[in-house]
Amino acid sequence: MRRTVCILALAAIWAAGCGGSSNKQASSTPTPTRTPTATATAAKAKAAEAKAKAKAAAASASGGTTIAIAAVPTGALMFDKTKLTAKAGKITFDFDNPSSVPHAFKVAGKSTPTITNAKAPPLTVTLKPGTYEFICPVDGHAAAGMKGTLIVR
Repeated sequence: MRRTVCILALAAIWAAGCGGSSNKQASSTPTPTRTPTATATAAKAKAAEAKAKAKAAAASASGGTTIAIAAVPTGALMFDKTKLTAKAGKITFDFDNPSSVPHAFKVAGKSTPTITNAKAPPLTVTLKPGTYEFICPVDGHAAAGMKGTLIVR
């Protein structure tokens, strides 16, 4: 009986070791790939950034300053920046409102139109050195905190 047990044990070991061989490698986790949507979004963001830089360079060449300012996309009553600085003289504001809540941009008595899900026409003002408040002139928005400070040097 002992001999039968040994033979069965050896047969089991042999069967496990000779279970067939394959040159195929086991696949671990699949490698992540970038989706076309993520790539396209990154390309659009780079293109928009390049366009903004070119616009700012053109404004600087003409002696003015261009400042990009936006309402936050969530619809909250706030701008994406609360402190801005610029050189005295001609200053152009590129205001964008990516939310469905109506907003506008106002500084030194001049304002963009109220817009939703859009970019306003550029607002250009000529300012002397000093400190100015900018606001959203839509009723109640500035009182709720949609404002900031512009320092002109």
